Amino acid sequence: MTNVLILGANGHLARNTIPVFLRTDVRLRLFLRKPARLKNPDPARAEVMEGDVLDDEALTSAMQGQDVVYANLAGPMAQQAKNIITAMHATGLKRLIFISSMGIYDEVPGERYRSILDPYRDSAALIEASDLEYTILRPGWFKHDPGVNYKITRKGEPFSGHNISLDSLSHLIVELALTPGLYARESIGVSDR
Repeated sequence: MTNVLILGANGHLARNTIPVFLRTDVRLRLFLRKPARLKNPDPARAEVMEGDVLDDEALTSAMQGQDVVYANLAGPMAQQAKNIITAMHATGLKRLIFISSMGIYDEVPGERYRSILDPYRDSAALIEASDLEYTILRPGWFKHDPGVNYKITRKGEPFSGHNISLDSLSHLIVELALTPGLYARESIGVSDR
């Protein structure tokens, strides 16, 4: 059984991904600042834990006994990325799935995203410079279409499309968490096929 720590577990994407994880052989630790916001979906296989990624002690404690870290965050992302890297080193964890955004490398043809993406660029640069077995996901805009149908673009390739269904992205996150080495040390764009 794989132990997965979800940072920012009350986020829209994380809430969509939790039930997909629970259809597999995993145990989840759901880490969030205000745990009263999230009902435990399966007390036998999921633990809700209060904490802030900016709190080094709480973050390191949350990582104990985990196999994979899936970070679904907003806010001061560079500092959060630094704290995640430090806590993963302290606990010996290697596998990180980190949600970023399309456009952080100016890879979307015809689009220039200004400073709004700076926190995503900065956090991605820190993670890429680490020795972690990371996968940075750069999704398009979320939509609610059912089904799994996505395409991948690698760093350096033009991003194709602007949207991604939450179900497609959740499916990919679970596949990344459960498949050792899949897109390891890569930053991949994800959009609808």
